[in-house]
Amino acid sequence: MLHLLREMLHSPVLEILQRLKRSTGMPVRELSTLMKMSYMGVKQHCVELEKAGILDTWRRPKGAGRPEKLYRVTPKANVIFGLHGTSLALDLLATAERVYGETAPPKLLYSYFQAKTESWAPKLAKAETLPERAKLLAKLRSAEGCISELETGADGQISLVEHHRPLRELAKTHDIVDELECEMIERLLGCEVRRSVEEVSGLVRVTFQIKTTRE
Repeated sequence: MLHLLREMLHSPVLEILQRLKRSTGMPVRELSTLMKMSYMGVKQHCVELEKAGILDTWRRPKGAGRPEKLYRVTPKANVIFGLHGTSLALDLLATAERVYGETAPPKLLYSYFQAKTESWAPKLAKAETLPERAKLLAKLRSAEGCISELETGADGQISLVEHHRPLRELAKTHDIVDELECEMIERLLGCEVRRSVEEVSGLVRVTFQIKTTRE
């Protein structure tokens, strides 16, 4: 793994992984077009990543001809995108529970998200519209490893879509994390937010559907 990470610093592998992380899987031809690289160059990197267990493949049926081979990231890729000190956080919360009782971890987590809200609120205050606030929030969330972007549907509905969950392991042990995270986003945007999660292999898509006052 360390050898592969060293190689990634001097190759297009990081871009390949970023593009695949934001998708449900892509064929080499599509990747090579987007990256403006040769087909064989991209193919070679994908094959090496598959050997390392960071990518796997699946076949997508086509209207005619053979099914198309797509590459997608696996859960092993999470070590590359980062989990934001999850092991340390879990140990600290477990220690707090032993010392101060079972209510300590939820209180600490609530304080963490409250502080995050207070830190980000002034940065979003400069935005004049809801889409502008959501776009700024996506930028802040991406800086923390969430790979976040704003999407607008055909009906004008906007959603904050994220392709990585740095707090995933933390939420497994403390399910209040997902609830607090959603409440934080609601407070920052000033409107109701509906959260949904889709996970396949190493791919994840967390959607925060933003409900406007018109709905």
